[in-house]
Amino acid sequence: MSAVLKNRLIGCVVALAIFAADQWSKNYVTKVLGIDRVGEAMELLPIFDLRFTRNFGVSLGMFEATSPEMRWGLVAVTALIALVVTVWMLREKLLGDILALSLILGGALGNIKDRYDYGYVVDFADLHFGDFRPFLIFNVADAAITIGVVIVLARAFFMRDKDEQEVDGLMNSKAADAAESKQ
Repeated sequence: MSAVLKNRLIGCVVALAIFAADQWSKNYVTKVLGIDRVGEAMELLPIFDLRFTRNFGVSLGMFEATSPEMRWGLVAVTALIALVVTVWMLREKLLGDILALSLILGGALGNIKDRYDYGYVVDFADLHFGDFRPFLIFNVADAAITIGVVIVLARAFFMRDKDEQEVDGLMNSKAADAAESKQ
């Protein structure tokens, strides 16, 4: 198996793992712990609660779906974005780029499933310092998407030249391997 194919396979496994972790955590909070009504909460730490909320919008609650048409529109748009991220991930060669995109993909799939099943995304992680909340209430999918986007941006801004050298090295080593196997 080539290094590039191996990297892409790892990316697919990571995306599926993020999806599974997201769905498991939402199920655990809502079904096992029974935190399934808006406003219900369980304090885990003085700065962290499990607090059920429904997100009818997208990132930061924007573009709230207030009708069935808008709900299915959001499902379609986020599914299209997930498809674009999948194609992008499968075109990348470097593991760092693939892993960042797999975080985004796994998170997107988790939130798409919620929106498809319920019409909203289940959010439950509430990090706070007194009344100050640096983030909205979120879930595993949201965290994975955010981390993936930060990595993609950081790699785009700070590591592109190095990555191009790595790709050139990877391609040259493949050409050398192919030439060697012909002898």
